[in-house]
Amino acid sequence: MQVEILSLCDFAADYAGKLTVVGAFDSIYARQVPAVHAHCCIAVKLRFERVEEGAKTLRLSITDDDGHPVLPQMEIPIRVGMPPDAHTNAIQVVANIAGLKFDAFGEYSIDLAIDGRHEGGIPLFVRQMS
Repeated sequence: MQVEILSLCDFAADYAGKLTVVGAFDSIYARQVPAVHAHCCIAVKLRFERVEEGAKTLRLSITDDDGHPVLPQMEIPIRVGMPPDAHTNAIQVVANIAGLKFDAFGEYSIDLAIDGRHEGGIPLFVRQMS
């Protein structure tokens, strides 16, 4: 399995196999905390090999720099299938998040796991506006 895309963005959608990602970012700016980001998405594109076919659980989590969750983990069941004429196939997942609340400025982590195994992560910075 290979992570092809893992992005926090303003908007994402999967249109019949075409992943649309708009406004990718890694920093949120706020005057004070707690800071609430009204809406965002996590866009994921994963490529699987034929030997990886089957049911899997994708887990997304957002944690602070001490590993404490910012919101409950998202567990998303996925089914990896393979077209008969291909040896790999991509799976796309879009997670919509409303009202993402941060209690402190600092660095956070967005992590991706498949069947309990960490497969990738990206940073998210909550910065104070000057």
